[in-house]
Amino acid sequence: MPTPDFIHTIRAHAGHHLLWLPGVTAVVLDDEGRVLLGRRSDTGRWALIGGIPDPGEQPAVCAVREVEEETAVRCVVERVVLIQALSPVTYDNGDVCQFMDTTFRCRAVGGEARVNDDESLEVGWFAVDALPDLNEFGRFRIKQALSDAPVWFEPATTR
Repeated sequence: MPTPDFIHTIRAHAGHHLLWLPGVTAVVLDDEGRVLLGRRSDTGRWALIGGIPDPGEQPAVCAVREVEEETAVRCVVERVVLIQALSPVTYDNGDVCQFMDTTFRCRAVGGEARVNDDESLEVGWFAVDALPDLNEFGRFRIKQALSDAPVWFEPATTR
């Protein structure tokens, strides 16, 4: 996945040290209840569509932008599904990031699903009961998006 320019600027000063960053994930559903997935070019794995908001960009706006940039599908955000601090990730170049993910349920409103940039090898719609090999991160978000449960978050603990 291409690294945003503002991250390159921060990395010039921070080196490989941990960066705490916002992230968004979009669970996009079509009128048939299928889920939009992309097979990532960096890992070769199927995944939900997501990305990093630009400075000052609202998370829901970022979700809509990322979906269209990566898949050519236009969507609208319906609701927040979950908010979660993810575990730190160390990339091949040694950079360490940790994301605060906001996941949105989105509804497709136009466009034809296709590979629309270099972040995906394939893009497609999948029935919920016929998902490709998808990690628990994606499966949990899809489950939450399909439920009427309130926004999921890790409960606070008292000390």
